[in-house]
Amino acid sequence: MKKRSTGFYLLSLFFAVFVLFLYGPTLTIALLSFQGPGGGLTFPMQGVSLYWFEQLFQKQAVGNFGDAIVRSFTLGLSVMVTTVVVSFLAGLAFRKRFAGSSFLFYLTLTSLIIPSILVSLGIGLMFDRMDWESNWYSSGFGAHLTWTLPFGLLIMFAVFNRFNPSYETASADLGASHWQTFKYVLLPLLAPSLIGVGLFGFTLSWDEFARTLMTSGSFNTLPLELFAMTTNVTTPVLYALGTLTTVTSFSLIIITLCILRWTRRSYSNKA
Repeated sequence: MKKRSTGFYLLSLFFAVFVLFLYGPTLTIALLSFQGPGGGLTFPMQGVSLYWFEQLFQKQAVGNFGDAIVRSFTLGLSVMVTTVVVSFLAGLAFRKRFAGSSFLFYLTLTSLIIPSILVSLGIGLMFDRMDWESNWYSSGFGAHLTWTLPFGLLIMFAVFNRFNPSYETASADLGASHWQTFKYVLLPLLAPSLIGVGLFGFTLSWDEFARTLMTSGSFNTLPLELFAMTTNVTTPVLYALGTLTTVTSFSLIIITLCILRWTRRSYSNKA
């Protein structure tokens, strides 16, 4: 067996420290969230139970976790669907050059360059000047799209740049209509990428704070509620919320990977 070099062990140690630095705080919070009713915010743990998870959906002295979770989940789903649809249609449109395409492309990417808090402030001020009421489902929804759409567009542009148009040509040669080509050829081939764009859109919206700060109106989304309660809540219920949101994110990733695997297997069987 070939002997490992010193560099291999040094890089392995660096990677281990990096993983510990990245996930250590999350694991610590997860452990502390499973304390008993008398638990605090630090070690040692006071018993083991699901008490603080049960408290999440109970009426709190400060804040309301349950409604904030529902708002964030609803907003995330709306942003996800919109991001997938618009990114897909934009990808189709940009397959051919048209007047102003370059300007439109760079204009879309501008929101990635501008600091998030300035985007939030600008949208909030616009709604105020237009005498419109700011809400998480209107101004907040638009603010989140300025964050998710550029990523969705970049992904779809990359996918279409690698896409072989001969599949569509072959479909047309066999007598398929444009709709049949879209439904039975284009859409199945692009389905994994569209699922990825959807996952990207949801996760970016789910934990977005800065672009929601000035646009959510009177009702907080989950990140805003969490931030507001860090100075008031002194029980592990805060840790339980962090654990729940982390599990939700990882669950979505796992579900997405399963769907991608099923989609590819289904497409392979049909082929």
